[in-house]
Formats: sequence, C-alpha cells, structure tokens
Amino acid sequence: MSVQERKQRERAGRERLIVATAREVAEQQGWDAVTTRRLAERIEYSQPVLYSHFRGKREIIGAVALQGAAELAAAVRAATAAAKSPRERAAALARAYLDFAAHNPAVYEAMFQLDGGLAFAREDTPEPLKDAFAALLESLGEVAGDGVEPGLFTEVFWASLHGMATLARSGRLPPEYTESRLELLVDRLAVV
Repeated sequence: MSVQERKQRERAGRERLIVATAREVAEQQGWDAVTTRRLAERIEYSQPVLYSHFRGKREIIGAVALQGAAELAAAVRAATAAAKSPRERAAALARAYLDFAAHNPAVYEAMFQLDGGLAFAREDTPEPLKDAFAALLESLGEVAGDGVEPGLFTEVFWASLHGMATLARSGRLPPEYTESRLELLVDRLAVV
C-alpha cells in the first residue's frame, strides 16, 4: 500500500468517526449539542482537523443525512423483499419508513428538517438521496393506479408518511393508532 493510499484510508476513517460521533451526540442530546468543539473533544482531534474534513456543522448534518438516506433505502428494500403482493409491499414500506423515523430521530431530522446543504429533487441531488427515493418508487410505483404517474404518487405517499412520522415524534398523534393510520393510508392510496 502506498503512502497516499494509507493517508486516504486514514482520512476516510476520521470522516466516519466525525459523522458517527455527531450522530451519537445528536441522538443522545439533540442537534443543538453537536458543536465542532464538542466533537473535537469527543474524538480527540483538534477543531482544525474537523474543519479539514467538514466546513462546519451544516456539512456534518449533510453527511449524516446522506448516511441516513442509504440506511433508509436498505431498510425499505429489506422490509419489502418478502412481501407477496403490491399491497403488502406498500404496507411493509410504510412500516419500515415509520420505524426508521422512530428509531433514528436525529438522523431523520438531519435528513428532512435541518439544513445539511443537500439538494432534493434536482439533477445535482446526491446519489444516496436519489436511491432512497428509488427504494420508495420500486414498491409504490405498482400501486399508483391507472393514469397516475408513479413518481408523483410516490411523492404523495412519502409526504403522508413524513407527516405521520413528524407528528408522531412531536406527540401530536396518539401512538396506539399508528397501525390503523398506516392501514388507512395503504387502503386509500395503494390501488391494486
């Protein structure tokens, strides 16, 4: 291995450590607790080292969001793989999405509520975000209904899930009706 390859590997390792530490702090204490000073102390690097990887908190949030998008795509694909029908796939997708949001609140917040400097729904959208949407489209496109553009249907279904996840997290929806809400969403929107 060349010196250059070793340095690249070490740099990538530091970036992974910074992102993992930011996620950990955010999940435990919220995003307000994530500061470059606190991260530098936790990972035992100087602040200038952090700034050599990320220009600031916004880019760190963006890195967490991209990592979260990849994880969400994998969770959706895993959940829908065993479903036998299009309706079952839509229901499995919805459950996986809501579970991801509930179990990763800081990551979900980084993905959809904080400014990580990421472009959505544009040509320059980062690949992990495109892939997360593609994971939704793969299962929802087949239940869009006749004459409905699958991408548009996926956006509406996703927006509904996002609303449910966000309202549930803020305590505005009673948790005992989560499954009923999910079934209603699938029954009303997923035409099979």
